Amino acid sequence: MSDVATLEAALAEIRRRDGKYNERAYVFVLAALEFAQTRLPARRHLSGVELAWACRDFALEQFGMLASSVLTHWGIHTTDDFGHIVFILIDVGLLARQPTDRLEDFERVYEFAEVFKAGAGYRWPGVSSSG
Repeated sequence: MSDVATLEAALAEIRRRDGKYNERAYVFVLAALEFAQTRLPARRHLSGVELAWACRDFALEQFGMLASSVLTHWGIHTTDDFGHIVFILIDVGLLARQPTDRLEDFERVYEFAEVFKAGAGYRWPGVSSSG
């Protein structure tokens, strides 16, 4: 099965299971994960905290000052929502889970109002400032 067919099948399963988040929210989290991986020296598993920050940085890169509005439109209001999306992606087979991964890893990583305000800058801890 092709990657596109796999993604379509997984999204169909997500639509069947969950109506809380817009379908684009799931694709966004997958894209944010790839965004983070391209900025690391080598591919590796990301923690919930790292992925939450990568989602923040990716949202700002893609949507600029509209990032918070776009995420809110998709049903994402807190970093907890990123965790719920990740665990649904795990359940449908699009992501893998480490034994130490927990939904709680995504709880209150940051406040959207703080990190999406003008001038907040990029702060994902997975990339050093020397870049």
